[in-house]
Amino acid sequence: MNNADLIVATLKAAGIDRGFGIPSGNVLPLMEAMRKGGIEFVLTAHEGSAGFAADVTGRMTQAPGLCIATLGPGATNLTTGVGNAWLDRSPMIAITCNLNTDQLGRRIQMWIDHHALFKPITKATLQLKTGAIVTTLHEAIRIAMSEPKGPVHLDLPEDVALAPAREVTPPAPQPATLAPPSKATIARAGEMIAKAKRPIAVLGSSAMRIANPELLRQAIERHALPFATTTMAKGMIDEDHPLSIGVIERSCRQIQRKLLRSADLIVGLGYDTVEVEYEAWIADVPLLQIDIEKVDIAPSVKLAHEVTGDLDTTLAMLAALPASANNTWTPSALAEHRRAFQAALRPASNTFTAHAAIDAVRRALPRDGVLSFDVGAHTHQIASQWAAHAPKTFLITNGWSSMGFGLPGAIAAKLARPDLPVVCLLGDGCFQMTCGEVATAKRMRLTLPIVVLDDKWLALIKVKQIRRQFPLYGTELQAEEYSEPPQHYFGVPAVGVRSPAALESAVKTALSKNGPTVIEAVVDSDHYVDTVYD
Repeated sequence: MNNADLIVATLKAAGIDRGFGIPSGNVLPLMEAMRKGGIEFVLTAHEGSAGFAADVTGRMTQAPGLCIATLGPGATNLTTGVGNAWLDRSPMIAITCNLNTDQLGRRIQMWIDHHALFKPITKATLQLKTGAIVTTLHEAIRIAMSEPKGPVHLDLPEDVALAPAREVTPPAPQPATLAPPSKATIARAGEMIAKAKRPIAVLGSSAMRIANPELLRQAIERHALPFATTTMAKGMIDEDHPLSIGVIERSCRQIQRKLLRSADLIVGLGYDTVEVEYEAWIADVPLLQIDIEKVDIAPSVKLAHEVTGDLDTTLAMLAALPASANNTWTPSALAEHRRAFQAALRPASNTFTAHAAIDAVRRALPRDGVLSFDVGAHTHQIASQWAAHAPKTFLITNGWSSMGFGLPGAIAAKLARPDLPVVCLLGDGCFQMTCGEVATAKRMRLTLPIVVLDDKWLALIKVKQIRRQFPLYGTELQAEEYSEPPQHYFGVPAVGVRSPAALESAVKTALSKNGPTVIEAVVDSDHYVDTVYD
């Protein structure tokens, strides 16, 4: 056994069964160890995609995601996906395979200081050395899996990978646990909720990582709290729940702000301001913050009380408190709000609109299906109008917010949960950025509808240019009229649709295939000007 074999055995013992990346000569020793040791190597079209895929794997499994790159340009490409895990709080091990140890630091082709590169976007960056392989890996896994979760970078010189192993593989360490909140802080939180007449809870991305999502629903129902969510927290409680009021700070956000500002108490449940800062929408409503770490707020936010500690324990304690008798929200008022909000998201049109396309995909995807989507104007629209029914079925980046997430995220989701239907929904700009991953999906034989909302523009930036009264410049993707799409991309069948019914049918058909399908939906996105930034 060499050190590369030992690395793979240690990662395998920690529950990691696949890694994403692009090889080079320096990567080959680790790849060969993966082949022999039972960790699947998934070849992606770009290292950034490998990072996105590892991020989603870390979200959907009980182990860190794994991504691998070579030195220099491979490492710099990988940083986009690693940064995603850093701000979206996803556990990840990112390995860069480097020159031999005696060459590090010299002016040699491709070499840069990987530790300086990854330090700002990881929880730790560590060197793998002979004699300390297992201890370093265990420390990396412990750090990655401890809250707030995130990426750890490991640098592997080629001579270290090939050197004979000197260690055995003990059991993997357990992540650090958070202390529970004090009973006094919980009691104070209960008093505030009980006293409030119009409290509203807002679920955030920290809540995505709780061990028992049922505790969220129990706490919400115990205190009859109407709840909104940030984008990433959608689905933690079924959005068909009568207390659900929808997502915040996306399309038609002024409707949501008006309701939130009518509250007399905002209860942030696992609310991480990396998605959206409180001061953007809370106005002068008092805040009760309940999270795993101290809140980051501007001086204008009225922080009334804060509960910090293990979120599962906190929610269980909240759910056990006496129910409030002062809450004046009525089911009919909440239902009317949901109706008005959803209606505003769908302005009337005689064309094939983006909002109609999104609804068609939602109808085609079973309730338990997983949606992975990308960053742009369509993100705002999807977040507001899509109904998510279960945890880990609504995949997006909102802390890092990088274009290019949707397709590698969908590939990772389907590999992690082959039992669930998965759809990728992305804009034409995002598709141009990551279309090479269509070949990855084909190579992995994944049933995956890839729906491209094609409107010829970088629509989000177009909307911002219009809002700021700038001329439209540098954001048009295609000037000529569309013809039918090519018959295939990289051997993957492609179909064109021009109506909601055709799109719904195409997605259902694609979900029955034995491989991926690209579906080009040519849409009119003019309504983004009214819905995305109102």
